[in-house]
Amino acid sequence: MILDLMTAMATPDPRDSSTGGACRLFNGAPPKVLSIAGVDPSGGAGLLADIKTFTALGAYGCGVVAGLTAQSTQGVTAVQLPSAEFIGAQIDTLLADVEIAAVKTGMLGQAANVQMVAEKLAKHGQDNLVLDPVMIAKSGDALLNKEATGLLRDALVPLARVLTPNLPEAGALLDERGPETAKEMTRTCERLHRLLRQENNRWVLLKGGHLPGGELIDLLYDGDRMIELRAERFDTRHTHGTGCALSAAITALLPQREDIPAAVTHAHAWLQQAIRRADELKISRTPQTGHGPVHHTHALCIAE
Repeated sequence: MILDLMTAMATPDPRDSSTGGACRLFNGAPPKVLSIAGVDPSGGAGLLADIKTFTALGAYGCGVVAGLTAQSTQGVTAVQLPSAEFIGAQIDTLLADVEIAAVKTGMLGQAANVQMVAEKLAKHGQDNLVLDPVMIAKSGDALLNKEATGLLRDALVPLARVLTPNLPEAGALLDERGPETAKEMTRTCERLHRLLRQENNRWVLLKGGHLPGGELIDLLYDGDRMIELRAERFDTRHTHGTGCALSAAITALLPQREDIPAAVTHAHAWLQQAIRRADELKISRTPQTGHGPVHHTHALCIAE
């Protein structure tokens, strides 16, 4: 099955692609969704970006802080991680009070935090997990050591409803080099799916943005259906946080769409517009050297 995202762009209404123009974000009580991730002070990635994405797509965003960074569009200068116990306390306190419809995990930072998050999500029966395995930075630097990567694969990945690795992360999860061709992506999807619980409605979304070429091909696979999602590659340096944005968009839409392919398709289309309009934001004082974020709230802003 092939979906051409160049003709499936999201409209200004974040919940109903059949209407245009301004709309109310929430009609009644919105679904409550949770991001467990790090904080990027520039707002381009991590928890702050996830909250913007949730709101833009009609969900009420909650957040658990799993890491702190000193960061701008120019790079990261320092990282500080809260204890696993404090992360666990945040999750327990929130979920005792708020009914969470879907959860997204991003940067977790260390093995103890991965283990704690896996235990708490299992304890609270959180079954709608979108797992963005933040393991390798754009620079190629490892964000999780080998022990933490093993725990992520063995303890957290089996809980995922949707697993969203890029190609280097897929290689790290499988302890092999990442796929280098579209054909290799298909085989990698099949191997990644074996890491999930072998039951219905568990999906791998393998992101092909690291492959060369003017067209992007991502694969969505549930052990039976292999859905191709195609999109144009836009000429912009401002793509910081694309993985965070996509996984957060899927999380926001899971409770609002009839099935996972519909949620992922809408999220993908929304992301293409967020990338297309990224240059409008002008976040950095020196945009020629910085890597700015995608435009999470593009549907709420009139383009010049």
